[in-house]
Formats: sequence, C-alpha cells, structure tokens
Amino acid sequence: MSDEQRSREYGWASDRLNEDVQFKVADGGPPEYARTTSRAVEYVAVANGEKLLGYLWACDADDAAGWQVRPAGGDEAYNAGVLWTLRLREAKARGLTPSQALAELADHDGGADADRVVPGSRALAGSRAALKTLAGDDKPSQPSAPPVRGGR
Repeated sequence: MSDEQRSREYGWASDRLNEDVQFKVADGGPPEYARTTSRAVEYVAVANGEKLLGYLWACDADDAAGWQVRPAGGDEAYNAGVLWTLRLREAKARGLTPSQALAELADHDGGADADRVVPGSRALAGSRAALKTLAGDDKPSQPSAPPVRGGR
C-alpha cells in the first residue's frame, strides 16, 4: 500500500504519521551520586512505624550515596527506595555532598503515615558490603540492568 493510499484509507493528512518510529538512547539524565564504593559509609535507618525498611548511605570520598533495601521489609521496603532515591537525586542537583544530603534527609519528616529516618540511627559501616549484610541482603550480587534515565 502506498503512502497516498494509506493516507486516503486512514485519513492521515501528515506524511510524518507514515514514518517508522525510531527510539534512541539519549545521553544525560538527572545528576546522580555514584551507587558503589569500597570505602566506609555513613548510614541512617529508615522505617515506617515499627517496620525497618532499609538504610540511606553516603560516602563523600567517592561521591556516592544510595538506598540499601532491607528485604525483610517486603514490597514496602523496595517501593520506599524509589522515593528516597529521587530525594537523593534532588540533593545532588542542588550540589550537596553525599553526607550533606544524608544529614538533610535525616531531618525529613514525611508525615504520620510516611517512612522516615529513625532518630539517632546515624552510624558508620566499614563498607557497603557490611551495610548489605546488616540489611540482610548479603546474597551474591547479580549483574544489574543498566540504570533507567529520566525524570519522575
């Protein structure tokens, strides 16, 4: 079927609608802290009520910060990681160091029903691996998928 026939049959007025869609990966994306480090990390515990969900961690030496899920927290713990990761991205975009972001997020009050940093939980782990063990996520790492880039 020719473009002219297709336009007549479907009523498309623009030839653009007949072109194949091509998806291309674009460089860039939101600023992010590195997600790995082999050095010691500062961390705080995050809970929703009495349920410990995971840990926010930071390492200024490697400009690294992230969310360490606690698998025992279930789906809620994994879902919480999305929100805390977005908050870390916002802090990075404002030029905060990882430890400044951690301090700022430690003061975040998400409201009565939201997850929040456990007061007085700031501590130091010898490595990110030690924090993973603390979280109960010490299974062997599997190759990760490339990060998803984009906004909210």
